[in-house]
Amino acid sequence: MVIAMLIVLAYLIGSLPTAVLISRKVYGIDIREHGSGNAGATNTFRILGTKAGSVVMFVDMMKGYLAVELAYIAVKLGLISVFTLSSAQFTNLQIVLGIAAVTGHIFPIWAEFRGGKGIATLFGMILSIQPLVAVSLVGVFILMLFLTRYVSLSSICASIAFPVLIVFIFNAPELSYKVFAISTALLVVLTHHKNIGRLLNGNESKVPIFRKKSMWRRD
Repeated sequence: MVIAMLIVLAYLIGSLPTAVLISRKVYGIDIREHGSGNAGATNTFRILGTKAGSVVMFVDMMKGYLAVELAYIAVKLGLISVFTLSSAQFTNLQIVLGIAAVTGHIFPIWAEFRGGKGIATLFGMILSIQPLVAVSLVGVFILMLFLTRYVSLSSICASIAFPVLIVFIFNAPELSYKVFAISTALLVVLTHHKNIGRLLNGNESKVPIFRKKSMWRRD
């Protein structure tokens, strides 16, 4: 019962529609009606600029981080006993809570179930489970972003780096974590198939790094 409640709470945290709220309250538009139609950091960078995109990315990452941290909070509050869970089971719980948050981001109950692709929330989830891996992935993402200015390509490269780091560099002992990492990389590539097509055709939009995008700003 406690675990079920944690999963629901993680989903609700992930459902916070950051991009929708910022675009509506600050810029007077619905981000889902512009660009790719996704309510995520990539489309926010593209439509509203670096400042708004950075805020959305940070908050969306924190959604994944806080959702996973619910496992530790439950232990501290005595809702879950550490003596009844093995290390692998606790990691599995963290993964489930993180997936719930990512699901909430993609299908947010607070925003007509129309969200983003969940990349930033996924990063936040990994940051809580294994910080060094997350820092490495963020490094890959930032490097690719500054080299190419393509958020989609940066996300794909970081996602592919995820199983490589887990399996070959950090050698995580939990099989479920390895399976999750590989599945995540495949899923991200699949969900970005349109972006990949645009990248190959040279039609993918670049993000306006260090350039304000003020066309939507209210006076």
